[in-house]
Amino acid sequence: MVMDRYQHIVIEGPIGAGKTSLARRLADILWTGNQSARGELLLEKPEDNPFLERFYRDSARYALQTQLFFLFQRLDQLKQLGQKEWFNKPIISDFLLDKDPLFAELTLPSDELALYRQIFNTIQPQTPQPDLVIYLQAQPDTLLERIHRRGNPAESAISLDYLRALCDAYSQFFHHYNAAPVLTVNTSGLNPIDSDEDCALLLQQIKNMRGKREFFNRG
Repeated sequence: MVMDRYQHIVIEGPIGAGKTSLARRLADILWTGNQSARGELLLEKPEDNPFLERFYRDSARYALQTQLFFLFQRLDQLKQLGQKEWFNKPIISDFLLDKDPLFAELTLPSDELALYRQIFNTIQPQTPQPDLVIYLQAQPDTLLERIHRRGNPAESAISLDYLRALCDAYSQFFHHYNAAPVLTVNTSGLNPIDSDEDCALLLQQIKNMRGKREFFNRG
């Protein structure tokens, strides 16, 4: 079983990559019918961020508020990992706190970025690192198409230029990230969310993973 080897799995990737949907799908597959192995889903809640829609329309004005709200929201969620009822439970999450400064560096001017870093470094908790990070990649135009397809009004102002910059920032981050094994998955030719076959291929890739850094590209 995947969760016998990886007790804490994080799904990451830029907006539109499908990280939340994949986290839910893996939880359904790995935990359904096995009550003793059932774990916890730890998911972002972008709909709770009152600044997010305004950020997509006017990033220069609302970037800091948006970023700080997400930071405190994620910190509050991660506090649960230290609670007794969560000990020894498998966890699947759709965010990695270590990646949080990526967005700040992408969107904040230097003075606000310095303030954000000061806050982040002061309050960052010593949370457990995941056993595996699944990093979902896709081309920016593919991400934009997916975003438009799901029709969330809050995301309607997301631009292709922003997605290009975001994809570059993610690539740089995971190029240097070494705190946990990383499986990079090219989702442009793979749909593990809607395709049972593709999901089975991904699960097999996870089971067969041996190194600290592997790539899965169906082509």
